[in-house]
Amino acid sequence: MNRLTTTEPEAKSEPSAPEGQSSSPIESLPAAVGADDRLSGPTPEQKELPLAIVGGEAITEVPKDLYIPPDALEIFLEAFEGPLDLLLYLIKRQNLDILEINVSDITDQYMSYVDLMQSSQFELAAEYMVMAAMLAEIKSRILLPRQEAEEKEEDDPRMQLIRRLQEYERFKQAAEDIDAMPRLDREIMLASATPPEIERVTPDPEVRLEEILLCLSRVLTRADMFEHHHIQFETLSTREKMSEILDKVSEHKFMPLVALLVKAEGRLGVVVTFLAVMELLKDSLVEIVQSDPFGPIHIKSRG
Repeated sequence: MNRLTTTEPEAKSEPSAPEGQSSSPIESLPAAVGADDRLSGPTPEQKELPLAIVGGEAITEVPKDLYIPPDALEIFLEAFEGPLDLLLYLIKRQNLDILEINVSDITDQYMSYVDLMQSSQFELAAEYMVMAAMLAEIKSRILLPRQEAEEKEEDDPRMQLIRRLQEYERFKQAAEDIDAMPRLDREIMLASATPPEIERVTPDPEVRLEEILLCLSRVLTRADMFEHHHIQFETLSTREKMSEILDKVSEHKFMPLVALLVKAEGRLGVVVTFLAVMELLKDSLVEIVQSDPFGPIHIKSRG
C-alpha cells in the first residue's frame, strides 16, 4: 500500500534503484503528489445556519411581513425549532397544525427564558407569555369535546388566534412607530441656557424725493379710477311747478308771487318757482303786475 510523503512541494522524486535492488514504497511514489493532494484538496463549504426547522425542513429567510426581535425566544420541539414569533406566524398562515405543538414544552422553555432574561427585557418576556397562553387556550379548546350546539355558536379557535395575532401585530407596530418618534432626553435635549437679548435696529430706508412724488402720482391715479358719483332725481321739477302755479292762478285769478313760495322747499323751491314763472310768462300763460317800483309782484292769469 502506497503512503503519502511529508516532504515539501518543491521536492522532486528520487531516482529509481538499479536493477536487482528493490525500492521502498515511499521512494517509488513522487513526493509532489502528496503535497499537491494536500494543498489542492476540496475545502468544506460553510452552510448558512437555518432560521428555523419545521417538520424536518429548514427555513433560512425571514418572511417580509414578520418582525423577529433580536432576543427572541427560541423554542425546540419535535415539529418546530426556532423563534416563537415564527411559530405563531406559521400557525396564523395555516402552514402548521397547532395539534402538533407541545404547549407544555413551550411553557417550560418560556420559564427558563424568563430566568435568563435581563430586567430590561421584561416587556418582551411579557409578550411571549401572552403568546404562550394563547397557544395553550387554543389547543385546549380544540382537544376538549364540545357539543354540537356549542360548535355552532362558537367560532373556530384558530380564527380567534388569527384575529388576536393581527391585533397584536397592530399594537406592536404602533409601539415601534411611537418608539421611533423623537423622545425627550434621547433625540431631543432641553436647552438650559437662555438666548441673549439682541436689540434689533432697523435702519430707515433711503428714499429720494422723486420716488415719493412718483408713488403719490400713482396713488392719485388709482384713486381716480375708483371715484364715482351718484345721480339723484330732482326733488323739485320745473314742469311740475309750472302746472302747480297755473292751477293756483287760474283759481284765484290774481295773487302775489310770495304766496306761491313754500317754506319747506327752501332755497331750491324759490329758484324752481322763479324759473316756472318765467317759463309761464314766456308762454304767455300769465302776466306779472307791479304797481310801484320795488313793490310787491303779483301774478295774473291770462285765461
